[in-house]
Amino acid sequence: MMSEMKAKGEKQMDEEQKTYRAYADWVRGQSTQLGLEIKAAKSDIEELLAFIAKADSDVSTLSDQISELESEIANLEKEKADATALREEQHAEYVKVSTDYGESVDALGRAIQTLESKNYDVPQAEAMLQKMATAIPGMRRVFAEFLQDSETQKGGPAVAAYEFQSGGIIQLLEKFLKKFRGELADVEEAESNQAHAYEQEELHLSDTIAYSNKELEEKSTLKAKRAAESAKAKGDLADTKTDLAEDEKTLADTQATFASKTDQYKQNQQVRKDELEAISKAIEIISDPSVAGSYGKHVNLAQTTFLQVRSASSRVNARNRAADLLQKRAKMLSSQRLGSLAEQLSANPFDKVVKMIEDLIAKLKEEAAEEADHKAWCDEQLKNNKIKREKKTSKVNKLTAGVEGLTEDIETMAAKIKTLASEQAALGKAMSEATEMRQKEKAKNTATMADAKAGEEATKAALVVLKEFYASQASLLQRQVPEMAAYKGMQSAKGGVVGMLEVISSDFARLFSETKAAEDMAAEEYDTFMADSKASKKEKHDLEYKTSLAKDQSEFERDGMEKDLKATQAELDKALEYQQHLKPICLEIKVSYAERVARREEEIKALKEAYEILDQK
Repeated sequence: MMSEMKAKGEKQMDEEQKTYRAYADWVRGQSTQLGLEIKAAKSDIEELLAFIAKADSDVSTLSDQISELESEIANLEKEKADATALREEQHAEYVKVSTDYGESVDALGRAIQTLESKNYDVPQAEAMLQKMATAIPGMRRVFAEFLQDSETQKGGPAVAAYEFQSGGIIQLLEKFLKKFRGELADVEEAESNQAHAYEQEELHLSDTIAYSNKELEEKSTLKAKRAAESAKAKGDLADTKTDLAEDEKTLADTQATFASKTDQYKQNQQVRKDELEAISKAIEIISDPSVAGSYGKHVNLAQTTFLQVRSASSRVNARNRAADLLQKRAKMLSSQRLGSLAEQLSANPFDKVVKMIEDLIAKLKEEAAEEADHKAWCDEQLKNNKIKREKKTSKVNKLTAGVEGLTEDIETMAAKIKTLASEQAALGKAMSEATEMRQKEKAKNTATMADAKAGEEATKAALVVLKEFYASQASLLQRQVPEMAAYKGMQSAKGGVVGMLEVISSDFARLFSETKAAEDMAAEEYDTFMADSKASKKEKHDLEYKTSLAKDQSEFERDGMEKDLKATQAELDKALEYQQHLKPICLEIKVSYAERVARREEEIKALKEAYEILDQK
């Protein structure tokens, strides 16, 4: 019996060692895998932290640069506005001065023409110039210059031509005409130089502003992109930290469980070792010949024989009853092991039958323990795998929906950007055409108004000359005696010529006013159209720019989501693969764990009852 106990103990010890080695191998593999994942997660966290710090630093630097650019652009815009205002003042002054000189040159030309047509004496010429100075704006400057020159000439010797005819005055006026034309040319040259200088400065400022605005736009786009990258990295950092914490917890739990089971294994091995040593020692003592001889010498042989005979009879009876019990229970439980044992009971010695029952009970108990451990391990693995699959499936679905939504948004924004660009091009073309038409219309109206103004002024000058002439002839006629038939001029044509000139003058005035009204209205309509078009174009440009930024941001987010989706799908695939690995060893079992436990307990119970029957022999 002790030999059998020793063999059984050695077998159980060996099986326990095999079970522990398999479990240790699994723990090592799991720990290695988790260790690699933890190391990779920590490395990713360091990289993400460095990337976030760099991205935030870039955003801060770009913000400062954008502020500086905005300040520079504001200063340039102010400088441009100041230059434009100064140019407008200079041009207004030029228009005023050039108009004054132009009117003076025109008036001088008419005055010279009038004096050349009549040989006025000096007093008549002076009177005519004085009248023209009151009627024609440009003559005031001429008359003032004439008076100043006359004052200068008073101190010199008398000149006959100057005293008795208008030739000297004409020469003087021609000198004034040459002088005014020279001064007008100087004014126009100064205006041309100032306009050229302004155009150069305005071109330089506009180019600088355009370049600064382009740089501002690029930096704003880069800032938004870097800010989005930082936000995305921060989200990835949070997810990575969560996964790291889960992996560290799983590794810690696995190692703690392994340490606990290792301690229990070592204790069991030590107890089994001590038990085997004790059994070996007992066998050694009992096997000594002196012990065996003393037992035979001192024990009554007759009593022993009687007991052996009686025991053999009861053993046969007990063995048969135990076999019947096991046979019935084998049929009830559909247990092959009980049926096989029942068949072996009658064919084997009593002691071996008892040993067979004990071995089977021990084996069933070992199977129960192993299956319980396996069931706990399967439950834990299946639970963790289910949680991971559900988590990754949810994340995959969420990321897939996000990618599809962003793709749809990107396509919509691309179409919107294309439409806005087309609308801006159409507006630009319409504005260009309107500007070309406006310039042509303005040039035509300006020429018409200039012609009308010149015609009206010429007509008025002619009327002044004619009216003065006929008025002078009328006064002379009143002073002559009736008997003298004096020449009165073309009195019959007087009213017709003067009236015709007055009608022509009024026609010129009406043409000027109507053309000016039409020009003002066209200019106002053009300004309104251009202002509305510029505002609309700017609005569309701003919307296109914002939409483009949003599209770039969405594309960046989609790229990140697609990377996350790919990584998450890979993790889900691994979880599904591990689920398939668990199915045959944890799920695909014909009889449930509870049924197997119940059947095994019934088998053990039947064996114990059979053992009790044999024990009562």
